Amino acid sequence: MSKVWVLQHIACETLGTMADILEAAKVSVQYIRPFEGMPVPKGMGDASGLIVMGGPMGVYDHPRYPFLSDEMRLIEQVLKEEKPILGVCLGSQLLAAALGAAVTPGERKEIGWHPVQLTKEAQTDRLWRGIEPVFTAYHWHGDIFQLPEGAVPLARSAQTEQQAFRYGPNAYGFLFHMEVTEKIIREMAGAFPEELKESRVDGGEMIGKIPDHLPSLRKIGGIVFERWAKLIR
Repeated sequence: MSKVWVLQHIACETLGTMADILEAAKVSVQYIRPFEGMPVPKGMGDASGLIVMGGPMGVYDHPRYPFLSDEMRLIEQVLKEEKPILGVCLGSQLLAAALGAAVTPGERKEIGWHPVQLTKEAQTDRLWRGIEPVFTAYHWHGDIFQLPEGAVPLARSAQTEQQAFRYGPNAYGFLFHMEVTEKIIREMAGAFPEELKESRVDGGEMIGKIPDHLPSLRKIGGIVFERWAKLIR
């Protein structure tokens, strides 16, 4: 049975819907939780892939969160070994930074339900082919990244030019969230009320839109994540 390591940065940002997909693909999961004091592995060992989840810190916060430097080194090792890697939100920013791209605060935070538009390159990507070109995704990020040199752009939003990319055959970064469940969204809203207030986002309204947007987002995410799971050997 293949195994992936999952770097988790906060309790509420779990694999979400990805967990069942990986289980169905017979891929076992081992969480690494540096925020609880767990050490980041120095190498991949017998793990066949890596998933890097979101979190409230920034790539540049390594003086405050030293484990981010360890994560960057692990990501660089995964890229060197050409093993599959998937970065979500903060994870996509760490992946972009490991590839030499700039990661900086955006002009304003992008939080809530906003449309994502796929690029023409996504039409032939093995994860994204056949997916409707515009769909509503769930967002919660303040930082943005430049497209790494040699990477393929896969998606954008009205506010953020780089929402998803692929580097090589096996490395993917998604700034938006497709793995979320209603529980995760509610927990995120409960964990960061001041951030919602600062961004002038009505948490109750955001949660109220879950029935409108989550079912279709879960369907799209299910297809994409199932295809990513097939990269694991």
